[in-house]
Amino acid sequence: MKIKEINVLRGPNYWSIRRHKLIVMVLDLEEMEEKPSHTIEGFYDRLQSLLPSLYSHRCSEDHEGGFFERVKEGTWMGHIIEHIALEIQTLAGMETGFGRTRGYGEDGVYQVVFSYLEENVGKFAAASAVGICEALIADKPYDLEADIQQMREIRDDYRLGPSTGAIISEAEKRGIPWMRLNEHSLCQLGYGSKQKRIQATVTSETSCIGVELAGDKKETKYMLKKAGIEVPEGVIVSKMEDLEKIEEEVGYPVVVKPIDGNHGRGISIGVNSLAELKKAFEEAKKVSYQVIIERQVFGFDYRLLAIKNEFVAASKRTPAHVVGDGKLNIKQLIDQENKDPRRGYGHENVLTLISINRLTKRIIAESGYSLKSVLKKDEVLVLKDTANLSTGGTAEDVTDMVHPENINLAERISRIIDLDICGIDLMIEDISKPLSTSNGAVIEVNAGPGFRMHLAPTVGKARNVAALVVDGLFPQKTDTGKIPIIAVTGTNGKTTTTRLIAHMAKMNGCRVGYTTSDGIYIQNRLLQNGDCTGPDSANFVLRDPEVNFAVLECARGGLLRAGLAFSSCDVGIVTNVSEDHLGLKGIHNVKQLARAKAVIPEVVTPEGYAILNADDDLVYAMREGLSSHVALFSMEEDNPRILKLQEEGGITAVYENGYITLFKGPGKMRIIKAENIPLTFGGKASFMIQNILPAVIAAHVQHISIQDISAALETFVPSALQTPGRLNFYQFKNFKVLIDYAHNRAGMMALKGLIDHMDASTKLGIVAPIGDRRDEDNFEIGKLAAEMFDEIIIRLDKDLRGKKEDQLLDIIKKGISSVKPELKPQVIFSETEALTQAIKNAKKDALIVLFCDDILAATQVVKDLKNEEEKKR
Repeated sequence: MKIKEINVLRGPNYWSIRRHKLIVMVLDLEEMEEKPSHTIEGFYDRLQSLLPSLYSHRCSEDHEGGFFERVKEGTWMGHIIEHIALEIQTLAGMETGFGRTRGYGEDGVYQVVFSYLEENVGKFAAASAVGICEALIADKPYDLEADIQQMREIRDDYRLGPSTGAIISEAEKRGIPWMRLNEHSLCQLGYGSKQKRIQATVTSETSCIGVELAGDKKETKYMLKKAGIEVPEGVIVSKMEDLEKIEEEVGYPVVVKPIDGNHGRGISIGVNSLAELKKAFEEAKKVSYQVIIERQVFGFDYRLLAIKNEFVAASKRTPAHVVGDGKLNIKQLIDQENKDPRRGYGHENVLTLISINRLTKRIIAESGYSLKSVLKKDEVLVLKDTANLSTGGTAEDVTDMVHPENINLAERISRIIDLDICGIDLMIEDISKPLSTSNGAVIEVNAGPGFRMHLAPTVGKARNVAALVVDGLFPQKTDTGKIPIIAVTGTNGKTTTTRLIAHMAKMNGCRVGYTTSDGIYIQNRLLQNGDCTGPDSANFVLRDPEVNFAVLECARGGLLRAGLAFSSCDVGIVTNVSEDHLGLKGIHNVKQLARAKAVIPEVVTPEGYAILNADDDLVYAMREGLSSHVALFSMEEDNPRILKLQEEGGITAVYENGYITLFKGPGKMRIIKAENIPLTFGGKASFMIQNILPAVIAAHVQHISIQDISAALETFVPSALQTPGRLNFYQFKNFKVLIDYAHNRAGMMALKGLIDHMDASTKLGIVAPIGDRRDEDNFEIGKLAAEMFDEIIIRLDKDLRGKKEDQLLDIIKKGISSVKPELKPQVIFSETEALTQAIKNAKKDALIVLFCDDILAATQVVKDLKNEEEKKR
């Protein structure tokens, strides 16, 4: 078997609107296509033996053991691999269960679709499942435990930490969208100008000075001491030779820690001699150049948490330890403790496994023991020198026990250090008594304190402190951090519709970001060139802090490859659906293509509008089952579908009596006469009217006035500036040049209607076969070109998408010859050379039409040649 492709979906997609996290593996079964499971001797028994937990999979039988029944009766390997990929993720602690296996449209090739929780684990699971299946087929051993452990490690390397994850989870509950900004914990909540950012528990509201102060233990102690807050006496040293003074200045026992460390790194406690001090100093120096050595304060380790300068939670922390029973040795006691189901690898469970590292061995040795030593019954042995949960420590919630004076102290410290989220570490015998009357002290102040101990304490009540962080970032309960999003899809007209809506919104005072097949624009500034209709480009716009209105062109390629970048939109437009890009990504017919594009109206919010083409049967059918409002547009005012929706009081837009007209129910509002809209070329470009109608509805439902819509239509001029590559006419002295991006039969047909009505002595077309089209599509392009033009130049795209030059040329020439056998097309591979030659050899009153690939390069050629002509005059 061979994996041909693995795609990671991260948003609403072709397979599911609700399940955003899916792996789509294109798998070629090769010879296994002829060998279902029941034909392979011993396969069923080996599968059952290696993965007995697959018994819980019901499959289509809808009862436990159903999947095993299917394997015994006979099923294909793609289906089995789907279930294995799901189960091994569950065994690694990431329970997930959605899967589908469907034909790809090629013999023996399948799309194996399954859900994941962590995408890198999902990709690993895809490859692992194939490897497991191949081993079972060949009756070879397979180290399943090694794969499961590797998946745990991958998850821990890439997933969000417990604190960040809890904040994100709380945001999701409130409908606040989010995205990860790097491979670590930097995340954005909300979109565009309404965004907030978090990095672990540091937020975009956190004071930079506060973080700097908290990160410098020397400065923190100084600030607190000046404020009359009890802190341990101590000194700062950076050289080994300064250590001998410690006995005189501080005395033993002492605590040694790096001055700017965190998470307990490099800290040593209970240091009682110069020899121990030197060793602890060396450990701290690995983390920080300067080391703080301070009097050890005795008592229990407490963490108090203040959010927005209010005390919200407290936890008593205990370092990892074991309790003797007089029978088991220390190693056995640690193993026994690690069997606690609450403990897991990294952050996968409430508690972390206790590791036996060099530090642990040193602490055990300093206590006079070894791993083989047996502790007396009830004897407690501490195994780590800090109480961090990440090193195996435990936490007890004591929020309700904290003395009011200590509460006030925590809130005061958060103000002194100036932290919106502040962790205060106290060493005190009893948290229910004031620090001022106890022999305790403030040990440390933390920016970005971990929430795990409060969210899931070992003992006591869980505190949802993450909710308080989201409250602080979005204080208005109705604020979900969203900006208006208008998504546009369809076979043709997407880019023009997108640009027109963006123009209307910009004229209405919005700061608009939009994506098109020729680039990403923020406030009409081109920031990224190329085909930008996928989720990465949408995220580019939604990340921009300037944008408060997004218009996103969404093509099938990105949607199939990675899903949508957003889970919902306010307006979803489908312009039309016709044959294009068939035979790619498992889409082989126009109904499948329509299903892919239907994702856009399906993600429109219940308060929003799905705007559909009533003249297109496949698009009109998309209204079924939608939770949003539906608006329709049509080139025919008497379209029965339009009339029906008008009777129901819905919103429609039609082309009637030469006008662009908006209806609310039966009420009519004429916007503007079509011939007065530059985009329609005096009303002759009827296909442009079809793009205008949904744009008008979109602007209207986004509360743009009729007057402003009309003004926007009058000022939207087809040109290289406003509509690059869409009906760009250039008038030379004796001839005209038209550049257009029409790249399929439907687009060329629409343009044909305009060109047929244009007078010209000769009509010359520069056309190209396209590598990612079927042979019949390129044949049709040739036929249509022959119907449209008197002369033809065939060029080639820069990217042939796996096809050969001769193959493409042969097909399009056959199409041309089928209509005009006498027409002998010229072949010039380079688009710019073809255009240059056509212009330099243009006949008087000719019309040259370029169906372009590289819009910027073609536009530059025309501008340069026009400048040359001007200089000669």
